[in-house]
Amino acid sequence: MNRRRLLVVATLSALLPAVLFVGGWTAGLRVNLTPSYPLGLWRIVPLYRGVGVGDLIFICPPQSADFDLARMRGYLRSGLCPGWFSPLIKTVVAVSGQQIDISMTVAIDGTRLAHSDVRRTDAEGRQLPVFAGGVVPSGQVFLHSNFAGSYDSRYFGPIPVEGLLGLAVPVFTSEP
Repeated sequence: MNRRRLLVVATLSALLPAVLFVGGWTAGLRVNLTPSYPLGLWRIVPLYRGVGVGDLIFICPPQSADFDLARMRGYLRSGLCPGWFSPLIKTVVAVSGQQIDISMTVAIDGTRLAHSDVRRTDAEGRQLPVFAGGVVPSGQVFLHSNFAGSYDSRYFGPIPVEGLLGLAVPVFTSEP
């Protein structure tokens, strides 16, 4: 193979991963590497209605001390959301106006939320902040994951819907 042809093949081989990444990103594809939801390839699907209870969503966390601490401790990865946070995949379990009560578990409007045990420390024994409870403010959502070690609204409270990227739809994941 002549040098010129070798250079073209090498250049195209080097560019292919970048082209695939940009194409996938533009198509709304994301890779989940966290245990909160199945590992694998997910797609962000635009939401053309208001966000509701039961929606599985991608959302950018707000820039705050809670999320800075979470990234420092390794609960969150770096990504392309504001503040260089990675988007969260979580289920909306409460919306504006709903009452959140937190003790050993989470209750929403007086009904206990399944799989919502509240941990006081993380896996390394560090104190976890725990949301005090209250009414979900207008324009915010309360998020949850059934994964026991999930960093979700039990700890950081409701977050603004303005960070909503869309619904989270599995494409190719570790669970069917």
